[in-house]
Amino acid sequence: EKWAALGHELSNSKASQWFQRNGPMNINHYANKKSAAESMLDIALLMANASQLKAVMEQGPSFSFYIPLIILISLSLTLQVMVGVLLIFLVKYDLNNPAKHGKLDFLNNLATGLVFIIVVVNIFITAFGVQKPLAESASRQ
Repeated sequence: EKWAALGHELSNSKASQWFQRNGPMNINHYANKKSAAESMLDIALLMANASQLKAVMEQGPSFSFYIPLIILISLSLTLQVMVGVLLIFLVKYDLNNPAKHGKLDFLNNLATGLVFIIVVVNIFITAFGVQKPLAESASRQ
């Protein structure tokens, strides 16, 4: 009885409003939040890749992995822009419309596949290593 009374108090308290939803979950709201979070991560990686591209270009063609890094970073940037545009289209569609489910599923799978490719490309970018020029790092010490 003691636990039942406590449970009843919690269910009527203001704190329980944080944990309970009024009505069924809005799938569109959930999907839009998810797409917004993915977009923010995409922007963060886009900025990191732009910075890496700048560092590689500052090192110049004498850097041993200059051409492969320019190609990989450019590929990553291009794919990120594509995913960003794809996420915009995903947010536009109404998930509650069953006629759109097939198209949305395809676009979502495409976005997931492209994100996987971006991750793999960025692993190679990290493996080839973008270092600051020696003269610049020596002057800072």
